[in-house]
Amino acid sequence: MTSIGGSLNNLRNAGRTPGFASRANLFADLAIVFVATIAAATPAGIGPERVHLFWVASGAVVAWVVTAAALRHYHPLAYDRGPLDDVAMITIQVAAVITVLALLDLVAPAGTPIPRISHVLPMIWVPAVLLRRFFVMLADREPPMDDILIIGIGPIARLTAGDVRRQGHHRVVGHLRLPDENGRETALLQRSYQADGAECTILGDVASLEEVLRKVAVDEIYVAGKMRTHGEEMQEAIRVCERLGIPFALPAYSFRLERAQAVHAEAVADGYLHYQTYQPKPHQQAMKRLFDIAASALALWALLPLFAVVMILIKLTSRGPIFFRQVRVGLHGRTFNMLKFRSMVANAEALKSALAASNEQSGPVFKMRRDPRVTRVGRFIRRYSIDELPQLINVLRGDMSVVGPRPPVPEELLKYEAWQRRRLSVRPGLTCIWQVSGRNQISFEDWMVLDMQYIDHWSLAQDFTLIFRTIPVVITGRGAS
Repeated sequence: MTSIGGSLNNLRNAGRTPGFASRANLFADLAIVFVATIAAATPAGIGPERVHLFWVASGAVVAWVVTAAALRHYHPLAYDRGPLDDVAMITIQVAAVITVLALLDLVAPAGTPIPRISHVLPMIWVPAVLLRRFFVMLADREPPMDDILIIGIGPIARLTAGDVRRQGHHRVVGHLRLPDENGRETALLQRSYQADGAECTILGDVASLEEVLRKVAVDEIYVAGKMRTHGEEMQEAIRVCERLGIPFALPAYSFRLERAQAVHAEAVADGYLHYQTYQPKPHQQAMKRLFDIAASALALWALLPLFAVVMILIKLTSRGPIFFRQVRVGLHGRTFNMLKFRSMVANAEALKSALAASNEQSGPVFKMRRDPRVTRVGRFIRRYSIDELPQLINVLRGDMSVVGPRPPVPEELLKYEAWQRRRLSVRPGLTCIWQVSGRNQISFEDWMVLDMQYIDHWSLAQDFTLIFRTIPVVITGRGAS
């Protein structure tokens, strides 16, 4: 058995980032679609005077992205599909691109060069299919996507942990004991792990669930208890999960089934009913992630000149690194290094404690309008949120989203009330309701309430509305400090 700290170290040293294969696969396919669409145009259509081909190729990319989101083609779990399933999905996506090109051919003026469909088909389909097989093999070598905590060490918990280890999609970070689960149950659990060459981690009793969740990043909790004997503890665990915004799963059956199947088997594929504290919208969430990747990649490319100017100004006007890396807490409590252009003196973090009495924000957050640590260049780039632009790299990596609650620093999170930690139930973002509602001019309590409203009423349309509302706020610098 290992400690909570030991389990955290194991998670940090897990190797390649989970989901890397799906992100790389998406980038490769978008490049193929874009290049193939332009290359498949008639020779007369290739030249500087035919700039519209860029927009035709962009339309083909949009068609590919929308279809991929509907099919969830780049979802990490989609890499368990068989080769024929992948071929079918890619064929549908290519058909969507061809349909868009055919419609453009019908409405375009005579003589307008449009990519030849007979050329586009093999130029996209063949490399996309071959690359998919490569990325499937790459995905097989990645660590599991999600970390789960199992409440219980009895028979149901042992079977659940064994199923999780065999499937390979999730990693068990540990178990919590339920009442009446004794040393014999612990020995049996350890033996089941040893049989698979895995490590057994018991983090404590179910009564310490909230304390454990404040220290360990968990994507979902499996409550593997018996309702008759552990009903009260299971109910309390559910309350904790709902308060903190952690997804959880409850046993769907009182018995283990060998042949019998549920009428709707997809709802209980692993023998559990899964619950979230907000309404799941899988297709909209897939579109949100694809938008994050495409938007951050395009923005980084377009903003390279601005990045160069800011980097030079920072280096010329103050000592220290160009970028400021700060540990922040993201989805389900997982930490990451958030990037910013350095807008303060190099030892700003060391000076923070001395300025604590001058904090102008309520709650655990530190904010000052006239922070003496801010440099001359820093004051300008902070006013117009230019210092936040390197976080587009975090969006590209998957640490953040374009829209979502701002990620807290670990020290602030320790001071959060339980209900405020529900902010961690969604991926943090560059902008959210707080940014367009006055930022530093509103209280910490109101800020938290606004984030809860965002989580409870999330939709893709709301995200785009917030993006458009953020633009004038950034241009005018309203509410910034």
